[in-house]
Amino acid sequence: MNFYERALELKDEIVANRRYFHTNAEVGLDMPKAQAYVMEKLTEYGLNPQKCGHGVTAILGHGGKVLLLRADMDALPMPEESGETFACPTGTENHACGHDFHAAMLLTAAKMLKENEDSLEGTVKFMFQPAEETFEGSKDMIEAGILENPKVDAALAYHVAAGQLPMGLCMYNDKDTMMFSVDGFKITIYGKGAHGAYPQNSIDPINIGVHIHLALQELIARESDPNHSCVLTIGQFQAGAAANIIPDTAVLQGTIRTNKPEARELLVRRMKEVSQKTAEVYGGSVEIEMISEVPPLICNPELTAEMVGYMKELPIPGLTLYPGASSSASEDFAVVAEKVPSTFMYISAGYLDERGTYGAHNPKVQFNEEVCPIGAACMAHCAVEWLKHNK
Repeated sequence: MNFYERALELKDEIVANRRYFHTNAEVGLDMPKAQAYVMEKLTEYGLNPQKCGHGVTAILGHGGKVLLLRADMDALPMPEESGETFACPTGTENHACGHDFHAAMLLTAAKMLKENEDSLEGTVKFMFQPAEETFEGSKDMIEAGILENPKVDAALAYHVAAGQLPMGLCMYNDKDTMMFSVDGFKITIYGKGAHGAYPQNSIDPINIGVHIHLALQELIARESDPNHSCVLTIGQFQAGAAANIIPDTAVLQGTIRTNKPEARELLVRRMKEVSQKTAEVYGGSVEIEMISEVPPLICNPELTAEMVGYMKELPIPGLTLYPGASSSASEDFAVVAEKVPSTFMYISAGYLDERGTYGAHNPKVQFNEEVCPIGAACMAHCAVEWLKHNK
């Protein structure tokens, strides 16, 4: 079957599904509308969907090898200023990263694969995942058994890209790190409050926090290997309620991102040590909570090259495959890739007239819906061909 031609026939349906997710955007793990909609559509397409953690899964095929097709479906906790007629009306949720596309394209891939189930030479498992933005969704579904019964042999995922990129550009990495790790942390500093006029009676957690912040920057400047790419950002510093009161506590929150597992191990370990020892120097103490722990996304080279080859077989006008893509952003599909051979690719949905100047996570971002049949066709075709060649 020519999956691209079939996806073009189904384009209006893919767009309608995408717009449903967009208008009804949800964030985090608990996504009742998306979960119900995916189960309704998969049932309509002839599959037997099941809840898996806070997500949804379904299975097609006849035994043999198992390929996992994954789509995230959560939005961001931010207002929308896109001007789209189908914009989310809440003012607090926005599909500004394109996950609405991922869910819609995987629904159509599932429909097309169901239409061709008799010709499948193995099994396809679908993973509709919540909470990618909070780095909880993959772990949630893995803990619920998404990689077992039947056991997954390989996994494939796509992500749309907005901005000044031509339609049909597909970016991949079959040699090095595709996306960085992310270790989010919260440092709670405990001191001793006092009147602002009598600082000698206090253990000032704000002063401790300032010194911790400065000390953590030295980890990048003096301890990280210059050949590695490392980022340590403090994005939140909270303390105090009045100008003349030294508070009891202060809170720093930040993230560490790296492109190498060994760099990640070093920075996470040293972040904890430096924070604890710095607090002790000034008479305080800290409590450190790890909010997210996601490894670098490193795609399997052989699987990636194989999937690229299958994509080249599709008669998609303007499809261009670009190797060596890498991003300092993070993706919790890395948790899947750490456990089974996996590949992850970006497909451009850019050049949407003058509005294409806004990138992902911007409240004004708009994505070009012409990408819908491209993503759906690639997932379905790659699934059929991979199972055929990996019996």
